[in-house]
Amino acid sequence: MPRATLTIESIAAGGDGVAKQDGLVYFVPRTAPGDRAIVDYDVRGRLARGRLLSLEAEGPDRAAPGCRHYVADRCGGCQLQHIQYDAQRQAKSIIVRDSLSRIGKRAVSAPDVESSSREFRYRTKLTLAMRRRGERWIAGLHPFDDPGAVFALEDCPITDQRVVAIWRALLDGDASWPDGQELRGAVRLLGDGASLVVEGGSRWENPAALQQIVPALVEVWWVPAGDVPRLVASRDANSALGASFTQINPEVAGRLRDRVVERILALAPRTVVDAYSGAGNTAVPVAAAGIQVTAIERDRAAAAVARQLLSMPSCSVAAAVEDALGRALPADLVIANPPRTGMHPRVTELLRGATGPTTIIYVSCDPGTLARDVARMPNYRIVSVHCFDTFPQTAHVETVCELEREAAAA
Repeated sequence: MPRATLTIESIAAGGDGVAKQDGLVYFVPRTAPGDRAIVDYDVRGRLARGRLLSLEAEGPDRAAPGCRHYVADRCGGCQLQHIQYDAQRQAKSIIVRDSLSRIGKRAVSAPDVESSSREFRYRTKLTLAMRRRGERWIAGLHPFDDPGAVFALEDCPITDQRVVAIWRALLDGDASWPDGQELRGAVRLLGDGASLVVEGGSRWENPAALQQIVPALVEVWWVPAGDVPRLVASRDANSALGASFTQINPEVAGRLRDRVVERILALAPRTVVDAYSGAGNTAVPVAAAGIQVTAIERDRAAAAVARQLLSMPSCSVAAAVEDALGRALPADLVIANPPRTGMHPRVTELLRGATGPTTIIYVSCDPGTLARDVARMPNYRIVSVHCFDTFPQTAHVETVCELEREAAAA
């Protein structure tokens, strides 16, 4: 395998350090801008994937990771713990700017990235891969360079200690889990306790045993292999997969929602479509201000929650956005908050069409798909871009992009 000494220039989407040398662009995980890095690499066309061997010199923004797993186990849950926090935010700002410029073909300044008040212990949810080791289970994450492997997690410093404590209790008690050799579990804090969602297996004899071990578990959900979620243990007969509807970093998510609502109220639309609306966290306060809102959400349980909170003339539609948006238009404003994959091509086609809105407020968790969708709507100009660091220590960033329809466009 060839070897090179590189000077890292920037951080790419996904968190790899980037260097350019001898006509190649190198992507090297766990490097920081300014690092002088010795790497092995594989070449694929004009791109090279590098593996850090050692550093000749450290860049000015390099920091000591706050998690032992990040170094010892090459944990892939975080990508930027080796970079100082302010530099993480700067890197994310540049990633968003460059994505909109290169992919979206829109010239924008590097946006502000609002910080999280907590750089660590902010996550209220922790999803772990589970593997059977003899009669016991281990639960952990995947090394960034070996996604099929799982290491046993001792702690996750970006996760609330209450969540980590619940995981420890579940595993220390060696509770009765579904059959099988591999599972996936997610513990999330709720307002009055916590929930557990377990994926995998085909038979589960005693899920209620988990609540005996961890009384804080309000509800236990099971997703058998190839099946739909089932509530298998609950302290509330009216549970409705509440774990789906709470935020992972509530403090930053609240600020992001407040910004979106403030912008909508300032624009004073008469009608709004909230596409990918979830349980109505944005639709409900907008409707409360006297604006008619049509909330569209594929997840039927989430749409049902929104339906209970909205009153006529506002409504909640349980459907895929690409199927329902055409019937909800025309509207003055559309909120788009799609998953990481971005909007379906049919959605961007409808938005740029004759019945498209005057304003789109696009909430994105992926700069690349945001930029791609913006490029698909050339009759909209970018009014503003503002980012939120919902997930410090990772390469993820959330962006609020306000788009305005060009007057001359059809």
